[in-house]
Amino acid sequence: MAAVESQDTAAADPAAQQPLDRTERRQLDVVRRFGTTGSLVLAVGAIGAGAAPVDNPLSGARLIGLPVRIPTVAMASCWLGMLMIVMAWLWLGKLCWPGRARMLSVTQLARTLAMWALPLALAPPLFSTDMYSYLAQSEVAARGFNPYVLGSAAALGVDHPFTANVPNIWRDTPSPYGPLFLMFGQVISRIVGDNVVFGVLVWRAVMLCGLALAIWAIPRLARRCGVHPAAALWLGAANPIVLFHVVSGMHNEALMVGIMLAAIELGLRYQTLPGTIAAGVLLTVAGAIKPPGWIALGFFGIYLVLRRGGRFRDLVRVAALLSAVFLATMTVITVASGWGLGWIDTFDVPNRVKTFMAPLTAFGMTGGGLSTLLGLGNQTDAMLVITKIIGYLIVAAMCLRMLWLSFRGRIEPLAAMGITFLTLALAVPVLWPWYLLWSVVPLALSTNNTRFRIIAAAICAVVSLLVPPTGAGFVLRAYQIPFAVIAAAIAFAITLWLVRGKVPGLLPTRGGVRPVTQ
Repeated sequence: MAAVESQDTAAADPAAQQPLDRTERRQLDVVRRFGTTGSLVLAVGAIGAGAAPVDNPLSGARLIGLPVRIPTVAMASCWLGMLMIVMAWLWLGKLCWPGRARMLSVTQLARTLAMWALPLALAPPLFSTDMYSYLAQSEVAARGFNPYVLGSAAALGVDHPFTANVPNIWRDTPSPYGPLFLMFGQVISRIVGDNVVFGVLVWRAVMLCGLALAIWAIPRLARRCGVHPAAALWLGAANPIVLFHVVSGMHNEALMVGIMLAAIELGLRYQTLPGTIAAGVLLTVAGAIKPPGWIALGFFGIYLVLRRGGRFRDLVRVAALLSAVFLATMTVITVASGWGLGWIDTFDVPNRVKTFMAPLTAFGMTGGGLSTLLGLGNQTDAMLVITKIIGYLIVAAMCLRMLWLSFRGRIEPLAAMGITFLTLALAVPVLWPWYLLWSVVPLALSTNNTRFRIIAAAICAVVSLLVPPTGAGFVLRAYQIPFAVIAAAIAFAITLWLVRGKVPGLLPTRGGVRPVTQ
């Protein structure tokens, strides 16, 4: 493909780069320890300032429960840990930037990621309470109720331990997740009973399995796209958004993205009819966990079309085959679930939260406010309906354009898929930081473009710091936030001073670096 051939293949071939020299290995050791220390500090802070259950089992413990009794210190620990992890990640990126003469190896990067992730995998949840919704909605399904009709409060009661941990806004809403996700959740619910802590740990193990699939697939797909696997892993898997919102926050993007990438890699590796059908089934499964996964079917099909010659009749045949696989797989899943097509009606449930992070929603809310000021009445709801329709039209148009451009060989299909996902994340009515993983991961493994990687790294670094550790406001404790942030900033400045001259510089340098553009 022309898009792949135009890239510098030396940037993708590990044999074309030398291993890190002695100075760089010492820098790597400092960066690893700095990030691990930040992860440990964040894990300790999670005990008192994380998204802990309503009845925090650690609150009564003498030593380990101490952060619960000193919430300002716990908050400061969380902010300090977040800053240290983000900074360590940026330093790490300097050692595996595409085009360097000496590159960090995949093994070195994987070990670093494991060191940073382990404390967060063992700590209480952070940044989100969505995992409690997973538990509650799975229990609703396990009890024989339709999770696409009843919310947890109606099905389980407000006194149930799972319902008690679900934010009020979501207690009466049906599930917005795919049917296969809830079918899997039924199994987990039968294992954990009504034990919230055990349920959180099991769900975390499941999400880590999804992350492991992504880590397995990213280097292999990166080599196919002419990108060095370590560079792809750094931006796609070691990303602080992954550490904060997948390892700790446990969002089901981990399963969707992991299965999606593994399916594409296996489908490209085994290009037989059974292999294509199996990959199509797995991609449909990814969408049955979270619907954006279905978009990958089209771009996987473009890969197959190009491998068969790139003719229009190849396009028709592949489209017919994958469409049949999609319909058959979703029919089986829908019938097996027993919930019918109710999952289609609940796609809009997450949009009940209005956030200025979503550009079109911010535009609609601003327009509604202006209409009120001009004496035209409050037109916010009407504006949001219009912006939502516009957003979906933009996504459809971008998806079709990217499919066409990748079919014509003008862009790598995985890069086109990433651009489509980015458009989707920015155009839907609600935007959360972990939605960026839909696009960052496929783009990280499909392009060496220096400008993209710099912008993506900057955005990920900033966005990863936007969500507070609790995943919501610090109820009745807002006055403590300034003290915690100031303390964290001072402590962070001290840590930077202690490692001065021992870490890679963040400013662009020419020594040992050969820029790679696409």
